[in-house]
Amino acid sequence: MRAAVAETPGPLHRVVRVRDVPEPGPPAPGEVHVQMTATTINPSDLVTLAGAYGSRTSFPFVPGFEGVGVISRTGAGVPERIVGDRVLPIGSPGAWQQTKRTAPAWCVPVPDDIDDATACAAYINPLTAMLMVERFAGEGARQVIVDAATSVIGGHLAELLALRGLSPVALTRGTPGRTVADPSLWRGVVSTSEPRWRERALDLLGAAPDLVFDCVGGEQGSELARLLAPGGVLVHYGLLSGVPLDPTVFAGTRVEMFRLRDVIHAAERPPLDELFAPVFTHLRAGRLRTRISGRHDLGELPGLTLGGGGKHLITLRD
Repeated sequence: MRAAVAETPGPLHRVVRVRDVPEPGPPAPGEVHVQMTATTINPSDLVTLAGAYGSRTSFPFVPGFEGVGVISRTGAGVPERIVGDRVLPIGSPGAWQQTKRTAPAWCVPVPDDIDDATACAAYINPLTAMLMVERFAGEGARQVIVDAATSVIGGHLAELLALRGLSPVALTRGTPGRTVADPSLWRGVVSTSEPRWRERALDLLGAAPDLVFDCVGGEQGSELARLLAPGGVLVHYGLLSGVPLDPTVFAGTRVEMFRLRDVIHAAERPPLDELFAPVFTHLRAGRLRTRISGRHDLGELPGLTLGGGGKHLITLRD
């Protein structure tokens, strides 16, 4: 079978090679084989490839946290009736190959009315946005800022906040050609390249923010933490800057670190089908969708030029 293998840490185009590898043998007891049909490239994949999570990533390995496939074989103790079920095999990398081995508990059933391209992007960004809004955008949230607002997840956050009557301020880097997906969902858009971006954001809000969603970190994330109203919270869920928050902001400021992996791997969490049911409901309503920038064969993956504001869909069929 074909698989994309990362031999060492580094950028995708330098370290990932698509090669023929032996097909897995019969499934082990309590295991299933998922014949993958499609996968995507996520920022989390690129961060892992770069070696950021060395304590839990051993090279060489097959990347890919998101993908959809069909259960093709079951091991001892796993009901054969699930063969043919279309699923998202989550909880570990390995989607960039034609067959992934996993436990059935990590397979999220995909409803028949959700196509592969939509299902492929139903995990990391939609689930993260939904869980963060549910957890932190309660009745006390009124003045909200979202940074990296041109990102896919920034758009998801705006959609979900709008359902709660909240219109956030969008922070962007001012990159030419990049803008928020739906300007009507935002109170205003502020480029952090402007010298007075903090003042502009506060003017648009009319008050200090009581909720900030930050996936940038570094100096910008630290500044946003300092802008918070008393009792406000900064939800830190990414590190696009590559620089951690200033440690001083944790004194007297509520900073919540949100990691989807922690939720998924928690000892006590709802069954995966229950956790994903609201995501599929949003997708049916046209929310939390991800634009597909291009469709490619697995063999094209190492040479892809990333960008375009959406995701690249990688097909794994023969």
